[in-house]
Amino acid sequence: MSTDLQRRSAWWRIHFWSALLASPFALAAALTGLLYVFTPQIEHRLYAHLDEVTTQGPMRSLDEAFKAAQTAVPADWRLQAMSPAPEANASHQFAFVPPAMHKPAEAEHGDHKAANPDKQPEFLKPIFGFPKNAVVVYVNPYSLEVLGQLAVKDRFTNWSRKLHSNWLQTNAWRWLIEFAASWLLVLLITGLTLAWPFAGLLPKARVSGRLAWKQWHVFLGVTLALLSLVITLTGLTWSQNAGQQVRVLRDAARQASPSVPALHSDMSQGLPPLSWQQAWEAIQKSAPPIRMLILPPKSPHDVWRAAHMERTPPTSRFDLLLDAYTGEPLFYSGWSDQSLFGQATTVGIPFHRGELGWWNQALLVVFGLGVVVSMCSGWLMCLQRRRLGQSMWPPLQAGAWRSLPWWSWLLAAALMWLMPLLAISVAGVVVVEMAWWWRARPSHHTT
Repeated sequence: MSTDLQRRSAWWRIHFWSALLASPFALAAALTGLLYVFTPQIEHRLYAHLDEVTTQGPMRSLDEAFKAAQTAVPADWRLQAMSPAPEANASHQFAFVPPAMHKPAEAEHGDHKAANPDKQPEFLKPIFGFPKNAVVVYVNPYSLEVLGQLAVKDRFTNWSRKLHSNWLQTNAWRWLIEFAASWLLVLLITGLTLAWPFAGLLPKARVSGRLAWKQWHVFLGVTLALLSLVITLTGLTWSQNAGQQVRVLRDAARQASPSVPALHSDMSQGLPPLSWQQAWEAIQKSAPPIRMLILPPKSPHDVWRAAHMERTPPTSRFDLLLDAYTGEPLFYSGWSDQSLFGQATTVGIPFHRGELGWWNQALLVVFGLGVVVSMCSGWLMCLQRRRLGQSMWPPLQAGAWRSLPWWSWLLAAALMWLMPLLAISVAGVVVVEMAWWWRARPSHHTT
């Protein structure tokens, strides 16, 4: 029997298993991802009355805007963070949290721990926008009018992201999405192997039925391969299990980006603390002119912290610590301070979310629709094969697994190390395959 036929039957079997395990969750992720892609347009329609204002002259001070925002929430609510208007037609945004959500400053910034020279340096956690439990108050920077307020969790961005990443439920859906992404990578590799050498990819006219679906299935799989690889890998970088393995490789290659140290303000000069307006002006001297997030000091020894908000151009992303009394920058990390891996993820993750502009959104729409058509066409071919009296399961030639080249086994081992959920599920697939083989093997018993 031809080795090529044996290998092809093995690749086809793996390809089918990958589609069987990944496609239900991949289809759900593609459809919810298509909804998330249009977040900027949807949010503009929903929140223009909160996000946008009419220019009315010079802006009032940030301290006055803060006092106006305080009138919109109960007196015992605390300001967690704020985002000043980056443009003349934008509003100020102040994020408040209720008393039950307050945390001690030491627990958040590690003031006492960092001051202990016998311990390892403490680092601040990365900032990913406003806290999920916060309520954002929107203020007109000119008239100081409170435009309204909205819970962070109720904003469309967060709702659609939660729908896509955990199906509005618990982390169980995140595990399923990671599981699907792991098998999607296998699906892509085996699909490209089966389609090689990619001759005659363009679907031909006057072809119908199962052959037409096969042509479109192969055409979409190959032409969207690079985009599929980018979307799958960037999704895996922040997954729970595969993401941890990626971080292990990153640290081993010394590609970790600079961490933000837990520093302290200098109180020895007896200066008064900076006002909101003074802090913002000092931050603007070091930070790029973008929509940013500012965290005020939470104790006399604490510092001002500023960082980029979401949908910021990758090269403008930054993290800044400012002395609360002198206004001097204590730490700054920008694009040039990132490692190559850090720069890749800084571009890759926003690309995955469609945050780089209309062209990014257009590519993701093509990708999402391509995934839907490719998955559906694959299953239509299976159903048509069944109607012809054939099994939906691809036949496995004798000696198929032994015919696979050595590099495929090495690649399989690397993928299973990188994606633990893949390794666990592969064990289940092997058990099923062995059970089928055992039942199908010729009996050697005599009567």
